[in-house]
Amino acid sequence: MKRTLYRKLAVSLIAVAALTANAPGGGNVFAAEPRAQDIADMQVPITQFATRASLQQPRLSPDATKMVAKVGYKGVEYLVVFDLTGKAQPDYFLKTEAYQEFGDRRIISWQWVGNRTLVITAASGEIGMFEGEMGRLFSYDIEGKKLKPLGWEDAAGNASDVIHVDHRNEHILLSRTSLAYGYELIGRPEVMDIDVRTGRMKLVQKPNILVGQWASDGKGVVRMGVGYDRDSGKTRVLYREKDGDNFKTIYDKADPSFSGESLVPEIFLDEPGKAIVTSNQDGFNKVYKVDLSTMELGKPLFEIEGYDVGGVGCNESCDKLQSVWVTEDRLKIYWMDDRLKEVQAMFEEQFGKGNARIVSTDLGDRNMLIWVGKADQTGTYYSFNTDSGKVVRVGYANELFGETEMNPTHTIVYPASDGLRIHAVVTMPRHRKAQGKLPVVMITHGGPFGVRDEEGFGPFPWHQAIAELGYVVVQPNYRGSGGYGRDFIKKGRDDGFGLRMQDDLNDAIDYLAAQGIVDPKRACMMGWSYGGYASARAAQRDAARWRCTIAGAGVYDLGEMRKYDRNYLGRFGANYLSKGVADLDTVSPAQNAKGSWSPILIVHGEKDQRVPLAQAKRLVSALESSGKVKGKDFDYLYQPDNTHNFPAPSDEAQFLSAAEKWLERFNPAYVPGDADRAPPTMDAP
Repeated sequence: MKRTLYRKLAVSLIAVAALTANAPGGGNVFAAEPRAQDIADMQVPITQFATRASLQQPRLSPDATKMVAKVGYKGVEYLVVFDLTGKAQPDYFLKTEAYQEFGDRRIISWQWVGNRTLVITAASGEIGMFEGEMGRLFSYDIEGKKLKPLGWEDAAGNASDVIHVDHRNEHILLSRTSLAYGYELIGRPEVMDIDVRTGRMKLVQKPNILVGQWASDGKGVVRMGVGYDRDSGKTRVLYREKDGDNFKTIYDKADPSFSGESLVPEIFLDEPGKAIVTSNQDGFNKVYKVDLSTMELGKPLFEIEGYDVGGVGCNESCDKLQSVWVTEDRLKIYWMDDRLKEVQAMFEEQFGKGNARIVSTDLGDRNMLIWVGKADQTGTYYSFNTDSGKVVRVGYANELFGETEMNPTHTIVYPASDGLRIHAVVTMPRHRKAQGKLPVVMITHGGPFGVRDEEGFGPFPWHQAIAELGYVVVQPNYRGSGGYGRDFIKKGRDDGFGLRMQDDLNDAIDYLAAQGIVDPKRACMMGWSYGGYASARAAQRDAARWRCTIAGAGVYDLGEMRKYDRNYLGRFGANYLSKGVADLDTVSPAQNAKGSWSPILIVHGEKDQRVPLAQAKRLVSALESSGKVKGKDFDYLYQPDNTHNFPAPSDEAQFLSAAEKWLERFNPAYVPGDADRAPPTMDAP
């Protein structure tokens, strides 16, 4: 690839061509341009922010002749195969809602295996949780247009972990639990070699009592097994150099700090006995080469000062480090491959630093899909050919928003009351002429440990939804959040839960108030999961500070949750709060329902298996017992079909609508005396 491509890129972008697709029943998904003027001048209804993206997870086939993506059309989501040669119409072959033929599972991911077959993962709404229904695979024959189960025979528990893809022979390695073994091994996976065209399976690795997950190298040889002991907290790594060797233990340690200290190889290099790992041994997660015979690390191969490395990627044969991703203010991918590094630089030169990301390539890295967008945009997908320099617009990530710049988002750093520097994402309401002393809503992320917020729309753009109503939105990455080093997480665990972590939230409001940005007397808080707990704790502990709170899927009685977690996380995992509060009742909102509270809206789903519905019921009962009145001091939104993860947009829309009404009741965005008024609300498309 030559530097002349810079000129080709600039010319091609002037006249991009939209890839069109005929929708089921007629119409055209990508033909119509977004209602740009309406979006720019009018307020988008809050429920529209629950609408899933129009184009999700596009993936090129290995030969770049086809693309598969999830496409939203008139409220229905489909998996669609596009013929990029123009010789065939798009194939809308599967609705991605609960799929009756495969046990009411939802379609959550897909990948190519060769150029003729898609392998699709279907799972319950709680995929990734330890309890509940696990994933299953099925294949789709592009030519024959047929779906069929893949690897289901004798499957038990999870049977969707693809650990290797062989495009040329159209095979996969599937790590799955099986009914073929005794009770002792029922939760321990085997590895099956599966021909995705025929569905025929062959056992390549039997279960091991010590292994909960297998990993292969780029040649399809099972090289590693990883196990976790729920009682001791130890992570054990078994390894072998080549096929036929016996596995031996190379790592066996616990992480009592719960800060991600385990050392697990991620890429097996073409150097014998060497692998790529990420480790926070020096305080921040960095990329290292590890000697697998000694598990000793050399000097860091890659690091970003002040931030943790989030993950690594490998080349086609998966024997070299190809990419590293880091979330600074936004997610950024650093390429080790010179060709991909140059493509990244080309698009950033055109669209701005951090505004372009390679999301899919063919096997030769000659054709690729690139997402382009700013922090306040849903973004646009382009295809790019490195030989010709041709750039073609594939489609908007979200047809409603298109390329509209929505509510501007930026990152601030503020001092906590003890001097600790805290990052926070701030979103300003675009429709307000006055940009000072505005009402504010804090959205507190879940986790809490190891998780963080970042600039960008994301899959759940609640910050954009609330800012659209006219509020400043602040999302603090309080102590304990991930991405800022091991010590930052430990500070949250040591004295954070319900204490210092809450102080960090208050400090964010005080800082923005001192800057003249927000009015501290017009502040509410909302959040989901841990964010739900933080909102309830704020309502209980700091009632005078918060006009209202909205608590979704939160834990409100920590002692009871700890008992639940002993079954859910094991004896060791249930101790994740052990270094903080000696008496969990003192920081449990449900145990402190008496006294003054901010008005609180409580939201919970019946099918939530991470935080049981009993937590919400316990808080509601405690508030009622303390004399507080439902509909006045608190309210309760019960969602019979929701889980912990909002698998259905309708439940998310209901939650956002309820949040809007609660905010308007106790902390309206626009009041008499404001310098501006709310814009008209556009009609829902």
